[in-house]
Parts: sequence; C-alpha cells; structure tokens
Amino acid sequence: MTNAAPVSSVAPSSRHPASIAGDDQAIEVATRLADEFAAGASDRDRDRLLPWNELEAFTASGLWGITVPRAYGGPGVSNRILAQVIAIIGAADGSFSQIPQNHYYALEVLRVGGSEEQKRFFYDRVLAGDRFGNALAEVGQRDFTRRTRLVRDGSGALVEGRKFYCTGALYAHWIPTLAVTDEDGKRTSYLVFIPRNAPGVTITDDWDGFGQRVTGSGSVEFERVQVEPEWIVPFQASFDRPTTIGPQAQLMHAAIDLGIGQGAYREMLRFIEERSRPWIDAKVERAVDDPLTLYGVGEVKLRLRAAEALLGRAAALVDAAQLDMTEETVAAASIAVAEAKILSTKAGLLAGTKLFELSGTSSTLSEDNLDRYWRNVRTHTLHDPVRWKYQAIGNYYLGGKLPPRHGAI
Repeated sequence: MTNAAPVSSVAPSSRHPASIAGDDQAIEVATRLADEFAAGASDRDRDRLLPWNELEAFTASGLWGITVPRAYGGPGVSNRILAQVIAIIGAADGSFSQIPQNHYYALEVLRVGGSEEQKRFFYDRVLAGDRFGNALAEVGQRDFTRRTRLVRDGSGALVEGRKFYCTGALYAHWIPTLAVTDEDGKRTSYLVFIPRNAPGVTITDDWDGFGQRVTGSGSVEFERVQVEPEWIVPFQASFDRPTTIGPQAQLMHAAIDLGIGQGAYREMLRFIEERSRPWIDAKVERAVDDPLTLYGVGEVKLRLRAAEALLGRAAALVDAAQLDMTEETVAAASIAVAEAKILSTKAGLLAGTKLFELSGTSSTLSEDNLDRYWRNVRTHTLHDPVRWKYQAIGNYYLGGKLPPRHGAI
C-alpha cells in the first residue's frame, strides 16, 4: 500500500468561501477551476500527490455549497448543473471529481431526512467552508449488512466500527457515517455526522487501487466515539418511502464517468493531431486524414454525446422528483438515471480504450501517463454494476415493476 499510516492532521478549513449566485456562475467557476486542475492532474495521479490545494480552491470558490437550498442561504442549483459541474471537473481530474460526490450525497440525505435544526446547522457549516466525506461501506464480509453500531446508553450515544472505501474522509471536517442500531426489535440505520477530529476517530490512508488514486478512499475506525443527538440523521426511513437520494447519487456517479470519458476524448484528439502517424495502408500523410481513425473518433464522440444527452434528461427527472417525491416520479428518475449510467459507463470505457487504439503505441509511454483515464474510469465504473441496471430497466418497461429503493439505483 502507498501509505497505510493513520492520518493525524486535521483538514484545513476554507472559511468565508465565495458565494455562487446560481446555475450559470456555477458552470463558469467549474470551468475555470477545471483548467487549473488539469495542469497538475497527471503528476498527482503518478506520484499520488493528495489534492489539498485543489480542494481548498474548490471549497473557496463556493462550489462546495451549490446544492444547499435557497431557503437556507445556498444557490440551490439544479441537478442538471450539478451533473455538469462534476463532469467538467472530471474531464480535468477524474480522481478529484469523486471527492465532492459524497459531500453532495450527504447534503441530499440531510435535505430529505434531516430536521429543520439539523438542516440549518449543517447547511451553515457547509456555506462556511466545512467539507463532508463519507464512511458508508464495510469490507471483510460477503454481504451488505452494516456492522458499525450506534449505541445509546444513559450517557448519550456512541459509534463503534470500521469502514472502508471512505471517499473524501481524508479531506473532511465531518464524516457522515452509516451506523445501525436495534430499536424495538428492528434494525434501523442512521447517518451520523461525526467530526473528523472527534476522540476515537482514526483515518488511515490505505486506498491503493490502480485508479482514482487521490480520492482519499481509505479506511476509518470509530472506537467508542461519542456523538451528539443533533448529529444523528434518520437514514433507513429515507428509503422506506420514495426519495431522490438514490437517483441523485447515481446521477453524480454517471457524471464522473462521463467527465473522465470526455477528458480521454480530448487527450485523444490532441495526441492524434500532434503526434500520431497514419497507418501505412491509409495512403495519407497525416493521422487526422486516416479514414479509420476518423471513424473511431466519430464513434467515441457519438457515444459521449448520447451519454451526455441521457444524463441531462435524467437530471431533469431528478429535479422534478425532488419537487414531488412519489412512487412514480422517483421510479421514473431512477430508471432514467440507470439508463444514463449504463451509457456513461460504456462511453467512458470506450473513450479510455480508443485513446490508445487510435493514438498508437507512443501513447503508452509512461511520461504521458495517459493510462490514468482508463484506470480511473475502469475503477470508478465498478462502483455499481450496470448489469443490474439493465434488469431494473427491463422490469420497469415490460412489467411495470418499480426499481428497488437504495443508493445504487
């Protein structure tokens, strides 16, 4: 592993971040930051340089708070804009684009299931510059049963357990943690917002996947961590009824894959124009005139364009469902997002592969580190298997069966 030592330092704070007025400004700011982030993305990936400066710039820009509702002082951007922001950043640095996804996910859980007091407190913290990570997944068992416990006793409440794939926890001020408790003979889950520097919290930087190298997706251990009641947000209850937590989460994952694919496509165009040679049988002098290269470029562009269109359609349905969360609206949003996720997965992987196939052998040189696009999209697309999304789509259109309620559909 690259670095399996516990991380003791506290995440820096971006106090008084800029205020973003709405959708157009969010895109403008994301585009400017993407240009800045792209310059060092290869070095960060190659040498696993954690993006602290980039995170501070992202937070200070105001983008960290773009999904905070207007009623609570935020810009409340649409999901269409949220997906675009993530894709824009993902094209510049696919690894970085996964970090804010978990932050926005926690904000959606809070919006759906939090009390008014919790919303006002945590939204204020985010608008002041606090970052959320995540501690949801667990390893070591061949099931999806969560074993991290929320224990309530006479002295209050505490969390005990160990998590992995904790994307963003390394950089966070608060770590939203999925914990379970037995209440009235029934297992119930909560999302507990735990301060990163709370006694008993240990963050270990032990993520060593070949892609998404600087997402901070290591492990977090909680040893009898005392938590306040106002940090505990109902989680299971948010899936007992139709909500947009799942489709919005998957929309952002699809945007990450699309962004990485778009970045690979741009690199492919640049490489072909500047360095590639045409195949001998093409009988042309430049690679840009090679007819089979042109065919391949067109194929990648078409797939990415189609994925982008489906992502925009899905975002509109998530927006609609947030305004009126019913069985029908949430199901329609989930299916639309599943369709977008399938296509963004295929388009992203195709772009990462064609980058080499159409650019030629010289594109594999380690100094260019172009394989980071394929490694990143291959790693991230494993997050939720699209093979199950086909089944959900078929059930919905053929039998009218609504998709399951969880964060992966």
